[in-house]
Amino acid sequence: MATLQASCMLLSSSSATTSTSLKRHNSGIVNATMNANLYHPKLQNISFALEELNMGEDYSIATKELPKPFISGGGCDNQMLITEKLHVIKEAVADRVEMHRNIGEQRDDWNQLLLNSINAITLTAATMTGLAGAVIAGGSSEALKVSSTVLYAAATGMLIIMNKIQPSQLAEEQRNAGRLFKKLHSRIQTMLSIGNPTMTDVDDAIEKVLALDRAYPLPLLGAMLEKFPSNVEPAVWWPPQQRQKQRPFSKFGNNGWSRKIENEMREVVGVLKRNDKEDYLRLAEKALKLNRVLAISGPLLTGLATFGSAFVGHGSWAVIVGVVGGAMASVVNAIEHGGQVGMLFEMYRGNAGFFKLMEETIESNLIEKDVERRENGDLLELQVALQLGRSLSELRDLATSSSTETSQEFATSSCTDTTQEFASKLF
Repeated sequence: MATLQASCMLLSSSSATTSTSLKRHNSGIVNATMNANLYHPKLQNISFALEELNMGEDYSIATKELPKPFISGGGCDNQMLITEKLHVIKEAVADRVEMHRNIGEQRDDWNQLLLNSINAITLTAATMTGLAGAVIAGGSSEALKVSSTVLYAAATGMLIIMNKIQPSQLAEEQRNAGRLFKKLHSRIQTMLSIGNPTMTDVDDAIEKVLALDRAYPLPLLGAMLEKFPSNVEPAVWWPPQQRQKQRPFSKFGNNGWSRKIENEMREVVGVLKRNDKEDYLRLAEKALKLNRVLAISGPLLTGLATFGSAFVGHGSWAVIVGVVGGAMASVVNAIEHGGQVGMLFEMYRGNAGFFKLMEETIESNLIEKDVERRENGDLLELQVALQLGRSLSELRDLATSSSTETSQEFATSSCTDTTQEFASKLF
């Protein structure tokens, strides 16, 4: 019995000693961890895990709950940098949208204010010229004659400047630029939403921003687009060499392409070239010719009216030239700037550029022999149909009818164009 009590006392003392040493060991670990946390905050998670481990939690559970935000590799850093660059580009694009919108509104106001001012000055000068011819007294007629001459000269100078810069065309350029920058902004946002952008996406976005800056410049002096070009060309707002996005939607298979879709896209491109783009280039050329005639006629008429008002009193012809010239100049200005003929030219030129971009997009996919490197065929077909204002069935019917009419044209060897249907139903 005494032996049993001695053994029990020995076991209790040893367990107490072991418990005390374990507690000292655990307290030492916790203290060391707390001291380490003072100098290394990133080790807090490790200290918490060790505390839970010492308190009896399972080691595997503590390991699973251990976050690792401090472990990062080069790939994650590179992906984060690419995302940050896309955010920077997106902010720049959003700023350009606002700039083009504000400047477009300002130049539209220019068109209205200058037109109203010039017509008011011209009609006032014509009225003074008529009154000067009707007045007998020399003093008052001289005052009216000088005033009308000065007003006509001022109207001529203002009209020359206005016809040179074409404010209505400038406003249309800024509207187009704002719409295209908004589209680019949405595309960048889509890239960021989908995730995993690449440096190719960053380079493409930068090139598109710079191409839009070149196509629709903001300053007037030294960078303004030619308002009366010798040749009418479609507007180009995309990079000269577009990179195809090497992002196939299926790793195996034909990536949504088939022989039928390829033939369909070829027929659509043919219709775009023969009908849509050519028609808008023809309309743009007519608008340019009309605008050129009106731009020359306005200052010429006000100049003749200035000459006539200066010689009032030397015959009835001077009064007629002064009054009729001013009246006709007001009509010409109203047609040119009130009708916004310059805006029509830019709109037609922009529409032709839209169809040219569609042609290049489709042809760049068809030229690529490897279907896995193309854009997904089903997605491209849907995109083309929506841009043309058609359903998928209507787009396929268009391709079928174009193919049939083309084959009949070759069979009959007729020189007449039998394909009259346009690809676009939007405009």
